[in-house]
Amino acid sequence: MHWPIYYDLKQLQNQTFIMVSKSITNYLFLALMLLATPWYQQVSAQQTREANNILYYLQQEADAITNNFSPGVISPEEWEKIKPEHYDQFVEMMGFSMDKKRTPPPVTHTGTLQENSYKIEKFYYASSPGLYVPANLYVPDGIQSPRPAILYLCGHAHGQKAHYQAHARRLAELGFVVLIFDTLQFGEVWGHHWGPYNQGWFHWYSRGYNPAAVELWNAIRGLDYLATRNEVDMGNIGVTGISGGGSQSWYMAAADPRVKAAAPVCGAGTLDSQVGERRIDGHCDCMMPNNGFQIDFQTIGALIAPRPLLIAQSDQDELYGIASTRDFYQKLSAFYAQFEAEDNISLVATPGGHSYHEKSRKAIFSFFLHHLMGKDIPPTQLSDISTEPSDLQQADNLKVYGETAPQGDLTPVIQDHFIKTPSPPDISNEEDLNRYRHQVKDYLLTRTFGAFPQEPEALDGQQIYHTADLAPYGNKTFSFTSEKGWRLKLNVFYRKPPEERHPLTIILRSPGEERWGSESFAQKVAKGQNVAYLEVRGTGEVGWAPELNWHVRRAAAWTGRTLASMQVYDAGRALEYARTLPGVDPEKVSIAARDGMGAVALYAAFLDEQCEQVFLQNPPSTHDKESPENGRDVALELLNVLRVTDVYQLPALISPTRVVFEGKIPEAFYWSEEVLEKTGRPTFLKGG
Repeated sequence: MHWPIYYDLKQLQNQTFIMVSKSITNYLFLALMLLATPWYQQVSAQQTREANNILYYLQQEADAITNNFSPGVISPEEWEKIKPEHYDQFVEMMGFSMDKKRTPPPVTHTGTLQENSYKIEKFYYASSPGLYVPANLYVPDGIQSPRPAILYLCGHAHGQKAHYQAHARRLAELGFVVLIFDTLQFGEVWGHHWGPYNQGWFHWYSRGYNPAAVELWNAIRGLDYLATRNEVDMGNIGVTGISGGGSQSWYMAAADPRVKAAAPVCGAGTLDSQVGERRIDGHCDCMMPNNGFQIDFQTIGALIAPRPLLIAQSDQDELYGIASTRDFYQKLSAFYAQFEAEDNISLVATPGGHSYHEKSRKAIFSFFLHHLMGKDIPPTQLSDISTEPSDLQQADNLKVYGETAPQGDLTPVIQDHFIKTPSPPDISNEEDLNRYRHQVKDYLLTRTFGAFPQEPEALDGQQIYHTADLAPYGNKTFSFTSEKGWRLKLNVFYRKPPEERHPLTIILRSPGEERWGSESFAQKVAKGQNVAYLEVRGTGEVGWAPELNWHVRRAAAWTGRTLASMQVYDAGRALEYARTLPGVDPEKVSIAARDGMGAVALYAAFLDEQCEQVFLQNPPSTHDKESPENGRDVALELLNVLRVTDVYQLPALISPTRVVFEGKIPEAFYWSEEVLEKTGRPTFLKGG
């Protein structure tokens, strides 16, 4: 019986095959594969469950990040040495640098409300050109000398300054100056926190953009404004907030040493809990930085130490498990103890879901009174907030803008402006090109692919299948380890004698591809040559249900990787393994891909540095491309990549590896062709 699989399609059309019905053929093929695959027969049930399982893999990577940094075992002396690096990495992940020469932000006042014991000033400030922040400042009456001040950072609630005003009012009654301002989302002007979450804007990851960065910057600039106010004692600044404002309280205290005391509420949990328990699925994109340096909240907490920190967490919070909060609290407590500051950290656990509780509110008031004012008043002796309508201002009264925002306000589109992506460099000679190539590679290895092992797993290659009639000189399927937990197959079709060394082209299969799609492509780029087919993670046998893609793409970014970076890693390992196979000339291994997988092929070749050629059909030109809301398309995002390069630049960067285009060459790629011409290198080839 003939098997038409992987034959030349034109030959297939001109030959008559005696075919068994599709169902029988499929059963026979499955039976042959099972009988001829010793690797599958050797693994235990537990190993089978764990192997090639994307959810298990992400959980294990999150566990490793959580357990990698344990503040409780680091001495203060050691911490002083490594803290600057952790700080710089944290701020870089947020998307900006802490310029100590900042000038105060421009401020426009729009009104004042007088209450019984304090006034509420209404104004907006420009945290950066065109980015306006509507704010209310609560200033107690009769201030004779500078007072401690509190930044109240809002969570995800509509009409934020009004929604959370009861907290600001109570703090003002206690004598604090309080600054409260709208976030990008749900304030007077609506911007976006939910990019990957429900817009399909996974390209935010490629830009290195996260709305948490804008919120943190707005808070820092708000503190810059408070520094101009005579009423404010800048030596006694506190920060607090719940949910999104809780996570921002962590970020603000870690990033800005001017914060003396922090009280985050329902705003942190360990990464293993977030990913392993899939709590991440309910979270806004602002709740974790783009994790290019693979940090956990323990690291952020260590950056705050030994300054006073009160962690408030409810015990039935669907977004943060109390067990994970207790875990990193215990580790941070041990860290504080080494600074002889164990009294500066506390955990207040309250009953209920993702919300405040009277116990946590009063504990926070007492905490700030003690650490910022030197007053020791137990929580039980303090009054709670009042939510009686008669004690609150109407929402319209607290608005800053009135009917319209300032002209040119960037809030709705700040995601397109906050991260400055560089223009393509002007490269005119070999020296320029080499310098740029090294710059790009160094950046990618640390900021984009830094989550992958420094010491790769052993390839542990095995032949698991062989037949003599699927190609002129037979077909062999090999399995190898790409990364821990992932066994991939390289299906090699020998059209040349395997006793001799010949060129090999690896064809990357595409997610959801049509039957014969890759085989037809192979006939165009490697007709008559040895060819191998590879399924990287997210495709074929190492894929998963499409409805998981949304979760996988978000959870991967929280662990410092993306689906595309995993695929690049797999392709690179396949190139490495292919050079060890019989019948393969290790100096003549090429890689080929269609559509979105073309980006994977280019980056694999760039990191590999040994590919002979890269064959492309309809490749993407850029990572800066939106996806469907459900995330069910080819994932192009690579963490932070647009801060240094883009897809269309890769053909120049991988030279002397030659790029061959099948079909139309996308216009953006002509930048690479011009660079190759200027440097005297061979330019593109046109297939067909």
